[in-house]
Amino acid sequence: MLVVVKVGGSILEEVPSELVSDIKNVLSDHQLVLVHGGGKEVTEIASKLGKEQKFVFSPTGFRSRYTDKETMEIFTMVMTGRINKKLVSALQKQKIPVVGLSGLDGFLMQAQRKKRLVIVDERGRKRVIDGGYTGKVSQINVSLLQLLLENGYVPLVSPVAVSEEFEPLNVDADRTAAGIAGALRADRLVLLTDVEGLKLDGKLVPRLSVSEVEKSLPKIGGGMITKVYAAQEALSQGVGEVVICSGVRKNPISSGLKHEGGTVISHE
Repeated sequence: MLVVVKVGGSILEEVPSELVSDIKNVLSDHQLVLVHGGGKEVTEIASKLGKEQKFVFSPTGFRSRYTDKETMEIFTMVMTGRINKKLVSALQKQKIPVVGLSGLDGFLMQAQRKKRLVIVDERGRKRVIDGGYTGKVSQINVSLLQLLLENGYVPLVSPVAVSEEFEPLNVDADRTAAGIAGALRADRLVLLTDVEGLKLDGKLVPRLSVSEVEKSLPKIGGGMITKVYAAQEALSQGVGEVVICSGVRKNPISSGLKHEGGTVISHE
């Protein structure tokens, strides 16, 4: 079975030993592709460098980092350097054959640069601003990932893509993972975060179908809505099932695959 796992940046300040050992366990039976986030660390490093970070909200509730050129340089440095290589080192200590990549390497991920962004300002009014250096993944180099997988390697991907003008772009990590899972026709997509799963009306939802997700969207908070949209995108591209679950529990990936906690989103 092929499994794509997105590891949220909120659980990567200190790489959990439980996560590393579970990755090794899962590899004994399955192929793995890993995607990581790390927005919190980007914000912290940017602050130390004197670059204040600005976040904007879309009309549908998405919260995103406004990425100008200087922010993109910091984002690339932290994501593809500091965080990616910290994870590579942690996995290699457990003899896991990991290869750290960004979307820039081998044209792994191409993205369309967003020329304009529609945002909602502090007064609730819609405004159009320059898109900066953010993008939406448009193409995945499947052959590169398959080459690594077929030779026993674990690709570890940071969410930096390449634009039509060969510039680095900030792309959402959840939706990057969904795009990779869809392009590879993965059996499962696991989105690891710092909460148990999707909650509605204060209660954990163990399972949702695609049709139920559509009805529930208005109730889903900003911190979770990107993951739910990513789940929809992955399922629409042929992924068998998506699990949103805690990355800080014991055996986080294994337990998610066994539906021991978390939220399972599927076609039925």
